[in-house]
Amino acid sequence: MLIAPNAEGTAHAVSLNAPTTENPAGYHRLIGGGVEFGETHEAAIRREVDEELSAAIRDLRFLGSIENIFQVDGVIGHEVVFVYTGRLDPEPALRGATLTESDGSVVPVVWRPLADDDEQLPVYPDGALRLLAATPEEARA
Repeated sequence: MLIAPNAEGTAHAVSLNAPTTENPAGYHRLIGGGVEFGETHEAAIRREVDEELSAAIRDLRFLGSIENIFQVDGVIGHEVVFVYTGRLDPEPALRGATLTESDGSVVPVVWRPLADDDEQLPVYPDGALRLLAATPEEARA
C-alpha cells in the first residue's frame, strides 16, 4: 500500500470507502492492493497504482510492513501490508477523483491531511502513517 503525499507534503491520497458496521460513517484506506503469485511487493504496488489510478509512482521508497488484523461487517480479515511512500504521477484531482477496484467498482479518492488529528474517519491499515512519521524529514518522498 502507498502513502502518496501531494507535492506540498500536506496531504495524501486515500480511497473513501462505504460505511460498515464498524465504521458507520465510512473509512479511508491507503491506495494499493494484493501481491499476485510470483510478484514482488514493489512490483505489486506499481501495478496496483497503474491499474487503479492509471498513474505511475515517483520516488518510491519502502517504509516497512504491518500485520493488520481487522473486521469488516463482522467478518475478520488478516493481511500483511508492505507500506511504501511515493508521489503519484499524475496526482489525482482535488475533487472528483476515483479509482477502479479489481472487481470493477469505482471508489472516490480524496486528499487526507497528513496532520490528521481532526479527521473524523479512520485510515487503514492502522499504523501505516506512524511508519512515515518515523522516517527522517529529509528521507521522505
